[in-house]
Amino acid sequence: MNRLTSPPVLAIDAGNSKTDVAIVAADGSVLGTARGGGFNPPVVGTETAVAGLARIVERAAAEAGLPLDGSPLAGHVSACLANCDLPVEEQQLEIAVHDRGWGLSTHVANDTFAVLRAGVDGPRGVAVVCGAGINCVGMLPDGRTARFPAIGRISGDWGGGAFLAEEALWWAARAEDGRGGPTALATALPEHFGLTSMYALIGALHLGQVPPSRKHELTSVLFSTAESGDPVARAIVDRQADEIVAMATVALTRLDLLHDEAEVVLGGGVLAARRPLLLDGIAERLAVRAPKAVIRVVTAPPVLGAALLGLDRTGAPAEAHARLRAHYAGS
Repeated sequence: MNRLTSPPVLAIDAGNSKTDVAIVAADGSVLGTARGGGFNPPVVGTETAVAGLARIVERAAAEAGLPLDGSPLAGHVSACLANCDLPVEEQQLEIAVHDRGWGLSTHVANDTFAVLRAGVDGPRGVAVVCGAGINCVGMLPDGRTARFPAIGRISGDWGGGAFLAEEALWWAARAEDGRGGPTALATALPEHFGLTSMYALIGALHLGQVPPSRKHELTSVLFSTAESGDPVARAIVDRQADEIVAMATVALTRLDLLHDEAEVVLGGGVLAARRPLLLDGIAERLAVRAPKAVIRVVTAPPVLGAALLGLDRTGAPAEAHARLRAHYAGS
């Protein structure tokens, strides 16, 4: 297959825990897909991380029936990557991905842009992702964007599933030993693991008897405890709603959308769980700060957003966008 007949878009959505690749034809048909592990260049290095992407791209190409002979697999590569938070990181990763020769052109962006584009009909709006961490981006059809560094507390971030679990543990530990006020979290958190006290849970986590990978389960315990009326748990959830709305409001303001009707897309595991206490809190606060904002919880896979961004850049017709969305709506 030569440059003239290559599909127009190779889409990559690479998150911390998994990577999805899709090869999309000019009419929006999905020719091949593949899934692999997470993308973490700060841990393994850029070269190793991109080599991991290559193995997944090769499997998608094989499914699409494309030869792996060194010729471009697509006209354009649209890669939305986790751990791509600063402009310099985008530039470095864009060079590394483009050097693979998968497409004639390449655009790399933070993976939150994929969530945003998956949730809006066109490249206009704001997205807040609250998964393991928290991030927010916005974009306009003219190419302007709004974003945050989103690299943890040093960049002013608060929240996300991992943070919420730690926060719940902090308050529960202090409630049990007397340094803090009472909260039902002190019994609910250890009970989740079949333990009788926070002291026992602290020891189990420290000694590895409860694997660190299971700590994220405590986020759902936090929400259940808050929904049962516990004031400490409720305050943590309220703070998370405050932070989500603060990020969305700033992004809307930067894009001159604060007083216009604009979509605010909510994604990531914490928000996709649709906990009423959190979503209602977001809606109430956003109604005050951005009354015309339209909230949408996105459930479509982010690779759809990466592919749509690619179709945007290649000038694909609306019918191609619709066919692509239909594919993922039925998957």
